[in-house]
Amino acid sequence: MRAPDPSAVRHPGPWRHRAVSANGIRLHVAECGEGPLVVLLHGFPEYWWSWRHQLVALAEQGYRAVAVDLRGYGDSDKPPRGYDLWTLAGDVSGLIGALGESRAHVVGHDWGGIIAWTLAALHPRRVRSLAVVGAPHPLAIRSSVLRDPRGQGRATVSYALGFQLPRWPERSLTAAGGARVGRIMRTWAGAEWAATPEFADAAARCGEAIRVPGVVHCAMEYYRWAFRSQFRGDGRRFAAAVARPATVPVLQVHGADDPCLLPATARASAPWAGPAHRLEVLPGTGHFPHQERPGVVDALLTGFLGGD
Repeated sequence: MRAPDPSAVRHPGPWRHRAVSANGIRLHVAECGEGPLVVLLHGFPEYWWSWRHQLVALAEQGYRAVAVDLRGYGDSDKPPRGYDLWTLAGDVSGLIGALGESRAHVVGHDWGGIIAWTLAALHPRRVRSLAVVGAPHPLAIRSSVLRDPRGQGRATVSYALGFQLPRWPERSLTAAGGARVGRIMRTWAGAEWAATPEFADAAARCGEAIRVPGVVHCAMEYYRWAFRSQFRGDGRRFAAAVARPATVPVLQVHGADDPCLLPATARASAPWAGPAHRLEVLPGTGHFPHQERPGVVDALLTGFLGGD
């Protein structure tokens, strides 16, 4: 089966596609609306399109919404290095400046949320507010893995440990047209959304996008750095660097049925969330609240941003 061209992820819609140079690489973005800048950061195994609902909803509320393909994903560059959180946060900081703004509201899901937490700690002047969807603070994840081995520890090991192997994850995720991506998403999603035609379409699109040359290896490098850095000096330096609490308003949105990053781990993020912190746990929702409950998440985001 022939691999898709990177431009295949540039789906048509009420948004504008373009490339932006930031932090030494080229990032593909989809942009919608005018007004205060909101940067949307996707997670694994997705790409910019996972924010399709929020792009439109935020634009309608008077925001300039920009969803980016993270380093290594979609139609963005796929360099051989730079999949550590220091560099990934630098990508987003550079992107905000390249979009002509000094600060932005930052919204992230899964890996995008972890990058957003990191950005708020390492580049606080770039962040006006922080909203994270299905993404506890990185130090909350680390501590929960150790303190709750039968909960978050087991949930993390169930997938992330296998991603440390060389070559096999890349082969398994791209085989049969990316079918394993769909199986992972079904396992992580809430039961209600997983039974819908929209889920089937989302899984198919993500399975196709991960087959873009280079994407699957880059996606695995995120997990490999996260795991291996725990045993190296750069991991200790990173933990110290992100330990400061956020100084901007923080909204956490989490699925009550998320089996990947548990609600208890999201609650454990409070020490790093700062004084202006709000956590919303959505019932009957899995790891993808922004796709599973777009109307609810849209309302939470616009209410949060409007109050900043």
